[in-house]
Amino acid sequence: MAEHRSMQRAALLDAARSLLSEGGTEALTFPALAERTGLARSSVYEYFRSRAAVVEELCEVDFPVWATEVEAAMERAGSAEGKVEAYVRRQLALVGDRRHRAVVAISASELDAGAREKIRAAHGGLVAMIVEALGELGHAQPRLAAMLVQGVVDAAVRRIELGAAEDPTVITEAAVAMALRGVRG
Repeated sequence: MAEHRSMQRAALLDAARSLLSEGGTEALTFPALAERTGLARSSVYEYFRSRAAVVEELCEVDFPVWATEVEAAMERAGSAEGKVEAYVRRQLALVGDRRHRAVVAISASELDAGAREKIRAAHGGLVAMIVEALGELGHAQPRLAAMLVQGVVDAAVRRIELGAAEDPTVITEAAVAMALRGVRG
């Protein structure tokens, strides 16, 4: 029975990833989850109390995987500048990944304060990855610089997801240039 529940929960999370990937947070509804998994709508409520709970669990499951991929890319870089570049590039490369949609969904207004705090803490862990590299590059306030670099990444993510006029590669290159050279271009 426990194995069956675990499989159903995993199927619901996978369906949620697909729905988020296809249509954003608006597409993530319990009727849609039920339809995708073949469960009755009332059964979905046995696993999750709300859409926010689905998003929160997706973030708890997917964010660490995403962060590990970013960290691995940074570890392969040979210099502090290379680590910052890898930090930006890897996050932007993950934009098309279905797991990323759950992380992006953290801005959905229906998330409660507890869910937002957990997700903020996880995001803070991601930002902490580049503090040391920014310190090595001579930033007087590397933590502040890391948060600003993440702001550039977040803006690039939104631009890519909006289907901006620019190609995602152009957006990525601009974000990397901004993170490494600021507005000097």
